[in-house]
Amino acid sequence: MRYLPLEKTADGYFEGTHTASVGAHYKYRLDGGETYPDPCSRFQPEGPHGPSRIVDPSRYAWKDREWRGVPSIKGQVLYELHLGTFTPEGTYAAAAAKLPLLKELGVTVVELMPLHTFPGRYNWGYDGVTLFAPCAVYGEPDDLRRLVEEAHRLGLGIILDVVYNHLGPDGNYLSQYSQGYFNPKYPNEWGDPTNFDDGEAAGPSRDFFTQNACLWVAEYHFDGLRIDATQSLYDASPTHIVKELVDKTRAAVGDRKLLLIGENEPQDVRIVSPSEKGGYGADGLWVDDFHHTARVASVGRSEAYLQDYCGSAQELLSCALRNSLYQGQYYSWQKKRRGSPLLRTAPEHIVFYLQNHDQLANTLRGQRLHVTAGYARARALTTLLLLLPQTPMLFMGQEFFASSPFHYFVDHKPELQKLVQKGRNEFLSQFESAQQALEVEGHEVPIGDEAFQASKLNWDEHTRNADALRLHQELLRLRKEDPVFAAQDPSRLAGAVLCSHALVLRYFGTGQEGDRLLLLNLGTGLDLEPCPEPLLAPEPGKIWRLLLSSEHVRYGGMGAPALPGEGRLRIPGQTALVLTSTEEKKA
Repeated sequence: MRYLPLEKTADGYFEGTHTASVGAHYKYRLDGGETYPDPCSRFQPEGPHGPSRIVDPSRYAWKDREWRGVPSIKGQVLYELHLGTFTPEGTYAAAAAKLPLLKELGVTVVELMPLHTFPGRYNWGYDGVTLFAPCAVYGEPDDLRRLVEEAHRLGLGIILDVVYNHLGPDGNYLSQYSQGYFNPKYPNEWGDPTNFDDGEAAGPSRDFFTQNACLWVAEYHFDGLRIDATQSLYDASPTHIVKELVDKTRAAVGDRKLLLIGENEPQDVRIVSPSEKGGYGADGLWVDDFHHTARVASVGRSEAYLQDYCGSAQELLSCALRNSLYQGQYYSWQKKRRGSPLLRTAPEHIVFYLQNHDQLANTLRGQRLHVTAGYARARALTTLLLLLPQTPMLFMGQEFFASSPFHYFVDHKPELQKLVQKGRNEFLSQFESAQQALEVEGHEVPIGDEAFQASKLNWDEHTRNADALRLHQELLRLRKEDPVFAAQDPSRLAGAVLCSHALVLRYFGTGQEGDRLLLLNLGTGLDLEPCPEPLLAPEPGKIWRLLLSSEHVRYGGMGAPALPGEGRLRIPGQTALVLTSTEEKKA
């Protein structure tokens, strides 16, 4: 071991120039005391507490030089996955081998859950502490580069989820270097929030996080980022940190096109508004409203943060036509107004989903939609999701109705693990049914190895559940190839409520395309006779022909009856029908 000096500079940093070889290990010794890993370490082979390894990112011989990025969010289909549970091996190499299946499915952009180095053998991703170092549990840095390169070879975009609102509770050494990285004056349910506007330290702190964002797109060729919990990136300065992240990340890749998406619980339109309108200029915004109303519609429970949703056809239709439900109305769960006006936002900038990591892991059992709602409702809601003009996102395994749940899982030291378990139980207890299960029935929610292993996908089901896979493939093919659905044009979409549990969406075509109807019924069978809703009337000289039913046996359904004649319509229960207008045959 040898000690090399660093000299303090005028701006508070320490620097020095020394010779060292690629692969060498090192730590920083602070003020002659303890040694700590480099907060900007490119790799932590022994985890966040071990030494940092010198990595030369320029040595990798990239083969994707012709790849120009994701040109636009319009037309994209996102697929969120967790590296450790996506495959049995839980490695970058194993994930790369599965990418052709996602291409065949119709996915266009893969979204990796966070890769920041975390403590232990596994983590659901949101407890990262060494932000510049991809986690060694999944492989070497060049293995990650090969994963990105394979995505590009297949024509897939690939983006990374990054967490800048907090760091995990174990292995976070940033405060040893400076307390200025954190700003405790703001509230945060996950630990001290990061600092973007408090005092002289805010500038270097902003640099630290923006440079991290730039690293992923420059050194690893990611096609963009999904920025976690932007509502907790507190910043009262003239240029909000989200805008700075967006601008600097784009600048870091020159003319290559990036896809930048923000999660924002209040669904703030500024995330996707252009700079000239006071916005931050991102491409996409996660909108929970669609998930929340669909979940209540499918399982019939409106507890905790779902209490302001009733799951009616009106809610589903309003969300589809207007991008979100809460756009400034009073929200009783938070006891205040919630949301912002998304009415005039182009729908491709809005990301809808029926499942994601949060909405599965933050439940008592982490169960999938088809388990909690039943296969028929899951197929019907899938049909709605994948044909709406908003950008859809699937969660890994959703396409083949994976039986594995997705849990919250962490691998901390025993003392910390117990505290985290207690915190998880308290979080889940906001749901009255979960509170009863935990406190009265004695149910135990796993968060360790049992939860991690249970969350791994069983890829035998990809073949065994071919009917569910076929439904997703054919819907995504329609979304891409049918000119009426592919238009994603809100001006050519209208809808109506047929009853409390049924709705119709009409997609207007141009020229010879004809129109399309999407009928959704989450209740019992519905005879539309009589039915004065004009959206159900075909164009003059045309009739409706069944294009797809979510209950076709080829999708695992119970069969789809033929449409009745004379312009009458019947929607079977728990079914979505897709109709196309065709010329009426003359006798």
